[in-house]
Amino acid sequence: MMLSAGRVSMIAGQRKLNMSSVESLRMLVRYKAWADTALFSALAEVAAEVLVQEQKIVFGSIIRTLNHVRAMDVVWRSHLEGGAHGFTTRNPADCPQFPELRAEQTALDQWFVAYVDVLRCEQLRESIGFSFIGGGDGNMSRAEILMHVVNHTTYHRGHVAGMLYEANVPPPTTDLPVFLRQ
Repeated sequence: MMLSAGRVSMIAGQRKLNMSSVESLRMLVRYKAWADTALFSALAEVAAEVLVQEQKIVFGSIIRTLNHVRAMDVVWRSHLEGGAHGFTTRNPADCPQFPELRAEQTALDQWFVAYVDVLRCEQLRESIGFSFIGGGDGNMSRAEILMHVVNHTTYHRGHVAGMLYEANVPPPTTDLPVFLRQ
């Protein structure tokens, strides 16, 4: 059965969060942190020129793709905290060097794990209003934001894996079943 975008949105809005949902969300945030650690560990062994090599991808290189993910994690964290993030673009001109980027992403991942660990079901249902960087207003529940953060990172980890394959560098295995097995 095909679902229209409106139907999917309606179904998602009606879904109830229960303890199993909270536990799943906690697991997924931990999975993100684990996969990010695996990716950054593998990238630490790659020649620096591979990280900055221009690629035919929206963010232009591995390092800039990682910087986009970091920046968007900061944006979503700021929305969850109710503060300002200071970004005016999804592709910030300032891009930290790899060691700094790795440290910042690790700290962000630790923040998301600690954040979701203390949330209760009713807090995950709370609606958060925000403005998109590209313009327009948005509104998502805390749970939806956290799911997006996990999904967004997974999406771009795939981009980075593709760029590594192009450089004849095998990417790490970051599949959810591998995380669950460990």
